[in-house]
Amino acid sequence: MNVADFDAVRPYSDEEIRASIPRIVADPKFNAMLDYLFDQERKHSILRELKEVENLNDFQRVLTVPAVETLMDRTSDGFYTSGFENISKSGNYVFIANHRDIMLDSSILGLAQLKNGFKVNQSIWGNNLMINQLIIDLGKSNQMITVFREGSPKELLLNSQRLSAYMRYSLTQLNNSIWIAQRKGRTKDGCDKTDVTILKMLSLSCEGDFIKSMEELNITPVTISYEWEPCDAMKVREIYLSQNVTYVKNIDEDFQSILGGALSQKGRIHLSIGTNINPDIELLNQNQLTHNEVLGEMAKIIDNQIHQNYHLWPSNYLAYDLLNNSTNYTDQYSDETIKLLEKRYVHTTEIVGHNNEKIRTFFLKLYANPVINKLLIATSS
Repeated sequence: MNVADFDAVRPYSDEEIRASIPRIVADPKFNAMLDYLFDQERKHSILRELKEVENLNDFQRVLTVPAVETLMDRTSDGFYTSGFENISKSGNYVFIANHRDIMLDSSILGLAQLKNGFKVNQSIWGNNLMINQLIIDLGKSNQMITVFREGSPKELLLNSQRLSAYMRYSLTQLNNSIWIAQRKGRTKDGCDKTDVTILKMLSLSCEGDFIKSMEELNITPVTISYEWEPCDAMKVREIYLSQNVTYVKNIDEDFQSILGGALSQKGRIHLSIGTNINPDIELLNQNQLTHNEVLGEMAKIIDNQIHQNYHLWPSNYLAYDLLNNSTNYTDQYSDETIKLLEKRYVHTTEIVGHNNEKIRTFFLKLYANPVINKLLIATSS
């Protein structure tokens, strides 16, 4: 593929960012967003500075970083990181991450990269999130790469081939790192599991030796852990309603999830950078596996790191004990944790419109599964 073939999926160029500024600042929804985030003096300062933006770095310095920092200050009780010693500031990586919030997961990684002196990665988003021009402008001005999820089987294959080729080109030729979720859509049940089709898409751009071509991507798992799950009530609602019928999203559900995730209280947040899986891929080369078998083993390697690096909060331990009617972790949570978890459960029943044992089980599993998955690793090692 030539560079022009990537126009539909690539982020904005600096020239396109400059062209998007008048549209962004003229949008009433953008001004309402600024009113929520900043006082009037800061808002007008940002609007003035945006008109002088020349490139990506300017855009993120003027708008993105202050916006994400303000959201974090207002909706979290602290943000912690680990594992940056596992990556190099001069290296380029495909970060395959668990997915708990539509926009914040990759935004928080970007903020952590800046604070630790790393360049900010590009990120993958679905075209289903491109719901209006403002969202498109803000996303593509923040290095979002588009994956198209609709079409005939032939169109889907061509879209996957183009996405794979662009990601490899961006990584190896443009020296960008890239964030991609381990699965399509957010984890709804708290069980972070890599969809092998994500790895198959990445492999479509392989040339020559398959193992070496996959190693070229420098796949590195990333784990984000929220004390209080973003949009927990909406996630439980979707699982519950999907039991008997095919779940169909409301027309504005993705937008409501973006807002809900951004504005809800999330407690403490931990972000962990894992280790590059190339040494593990190299070992697979000795087993004479088929390409599909290699990708399946890679998915297990990524999952093990994500589960191992998940930071367990009091809410996770409490949910595990309640789900299993146990007292294994009573030393890990307080009466306040019990009160807060019950409050979120009551809110969930109000959103779902029902209160029964199935809903309670779905809700508790959302918080308990990270504990269960970590225990499975411990017992299998």
